Amino acid sequence: MESVRARGEAATRDLRLLPKAHLHLHFTGSMRPGTMLELADKYGVHLPEALSSGEPPKLRATDERGWFRFQRLYDIARSCLRAPEDIQRLVREAAEEDVRDGSRWLEIQVDPTSYAPRLGGLIPALEIILDAVETASKETGLGMRVLVAANRMKHPLDARTLARLAVRYADRGVVGFGLSNDERRGLARDFDRAFEIAREGGLLAAPHGGELSGPSSVRDCLDDLHASRVGHGVRAAEDPRLMRKLAERGVTCEVCPSSNVALGVYEKPGDVPLRTLWDAGVPIALGADDPLLFGSRLAAQYELVREHHGFTDAELAELARQSVRGSAAPEGVRAELLRGIDGWLAG
Repeated sequence: MESVRARGEAATRDLRLLPKAHLHLHFTGSMRPGTMLELADKYGVHLPEALSSGEPPKLRATDERGWFRFQRLYDIARSCLRAPEDIQRLVREAAEEDVRDGSRWLEIQVDPTSYAPRLGGLIPALEIILDAVETASKETGLGMRVLVAANRMKHPLDARTLARLAVRYADRGVVGFGLSNDERRGLARDFDRAFEIAREGGLLAAPHGGELSGPSSVRDCLDDLHASRVGHGVRAAEDPRLMRKLAERGVTCEVCPSSNVALGVYEKPGDVPLRTLWDAGVPIALGADDPLLFGSRLAAQYELVREHHGFTDAELAELARQSVRGSAAPEGVRAELLRGIDGWLAG
C-alpha cells in the first residue's frame, strides 16, 4: 500500500469536506437501513436475513441467478415505501447523508412506475417525489434534482411514456432521463425514441452501460442513445478506442467502485480500472449507487480511490470537479462548487 501512496502526498485532507456532486444514486437504494427496518415493521413486511442482519448482503450479480437475487432484495426494500410520508422521509434522509459526505448537488434516479401502484398512479407518484425533493433541498441546503429512469426489462413504449412525463416536469426538477436494470437484456437501440423525446425536451441522457456487459454496451449508449453520461461505464477501460471516444466527447462515466466489487464485476477495489479511465482522459463522477445494499455512501468512494488507487488530493479534487462539470447544475451553482473545491485543496 505504501508503494501506491507514493504517487503523491500523504492523505491528510478530510474528504467529507470536499465539495462534490453526486450523479449516481438510486431512489430506494439511498434508504438508511434503520429506516427500512422501521418501515418494514410498520407495514408487516417480512425482510430476509440479507436485509435485516445489519450487514450489507453478500451479492454477486454477474450471472442470471445473482442478478435475480439482487433485484429481489431491491424489490422487497422498495415494498417498504407505501405512503407519501415514507417518500418524504427517504428523500430528506438521503439529502442529509449526502450533505454529511460533502455533496452539494445530488441528482437522484427514480423509476416512478415502481411506486405508482401505492401512490395513486404515475403522475401522483412523480409529483410526490418532486415535492419531497424540493422540500428536502430547502431544509438541507443541498441542490437536488431528479433523473427519471426507464426499466430496460419493460417494453420500449413504457420508456417513451416515461420520457414524455419526464419532459413535462422539466420545470419541476427533472433534469435527465436514464435506463436501468440488467443491461444484458434487450438492445439500447430499442429505446432510442424514448431518449430522443427526452433530449428534445432538454433533458440530459444518462443510460446505464458497461457494468455487467462489456465495452459494446457503452458504445451502444453513445451511438444509439447519444448519452451525455453513462451510468457505470467502467468496462470501457477494456477498449482504448472507446475511451478516446468518451474523452473526446466529454462523456462522464458515473463510476461506483463499491457497487462494482459488491456485484462481482471486479474482485477487489484495486481491480476497478479507475486509473485506466483517468489516464485516458475519461471524465469520472464517483457515485454510491445503492448504499442500502452496498454499505457505503459517497465519501467512502473517494476514500476507496485514495486508499486503493493512490489518488493524490489534487487528483481527488479534479474528480470532484469532473462530477460538477458532468452535472445538470446551473452555471452559478457550478462556479460556486468549483471555488469550494479549490478552497479545499488550498486549505
